[in-house]
Amino acid sequence: MLKLYTFAVAQLSSLRKDEEGVTAIEYGLIAGAIAVAIIAVLLALGGDIEDLFEKTSGALQQAGSS
Repeated sequence: MLKLYTFAVAQLSSLRKDEEGVTAIEYGLIAGAIAVAIIAVLLALGGDIEDLFEKTSGALQQAGSS
């Protein structure tokens, strides 16, 4: 019975020291925050980006037809 108790205490203390799962969660939260920031920027600048692509497309069509 003492061996089982000692084994259980050793396993629980090793789990308490293991922080790999916490690091993975932190990286996941950081990736999620970056994704939200990118989406916010794209929504805010969406019209400007669309205008830029339209102007570029028009310029390329004019250059190709000349």
